[in-house]
Amino acid sequence: MQRPEAWPRPHPGEGATAAQAGGPAPPAGAGEPSGLRLQEPSLYTIKAVFILDNDGRRLLAKYYDDTFPSMKEQMVFEKNVFNKTSRTESEIAFFGGMTIVYKSSIDLFLYVVGSSHENELMLMSVLTCLFESLSHMLRKNVEKRWLLENMDGAFLVLDEIVDGGVILESDPQQVIQKVNFRADDSSLTEQSVTQVLQSAKEQIKWSLLK
Repeated sequence: MQRPEAWPRPHPGEGATAAQAGGPAPPAGAGEPSGLRLQEPSLYTIKAVFILDNDGRRLLAKYYDDTFPSMKEQMVFEKNVFNKTSRTESEIAFFGGMTIVYKSSIDLFLYVVGSSHENELMLMSVLTCLFESLSHMLRKNVEKRWLLENMDGAFLVLDEIVDGGVILESDPQQVIQKVNFRADDSSLTEQSVTQVLQSAKEQIKWSLLK
């Protein structure tokens, strides 16, 4: 699956070079502090997605940047987020310079993490898509026991929604269709391998009988 191209950025010094060469002057405001300019749009909006049980233990997690490079740092972050959110009715939290949207279901807590300037509605669309896709896959039993028994499918669902921090899909029906297609394709591949092995066994058997 190809990842969308990031937004192009001008090479440092391009404006100065153009001015020296008699080209167009850099746009007004180019010398302003970066804090005064609008932030450049980015496709890489998701920092992490994780699912915890009702004791704050990790069941599923994917991190898409190096904010928390080690497993230990990730686990500490998840525990802190759980402690901050598990007893509140809100669906949005701001923690450690990040925006976090979350949802609870029976004995699970689902989290989507973005940067502090990220659009909460965008993050919420990912969370809703994840929950509804899992609900469809687990036949509305979005709880720990069923999730653990279908973990491969849960990772497939997540990979169809987010890839490398880029949001690919926010429609749960589209996600389920793609997951089913990949599952069917995998099943056909396994079946083809089985058929090849069976055919090879038959050929060996007949060659020995000759």
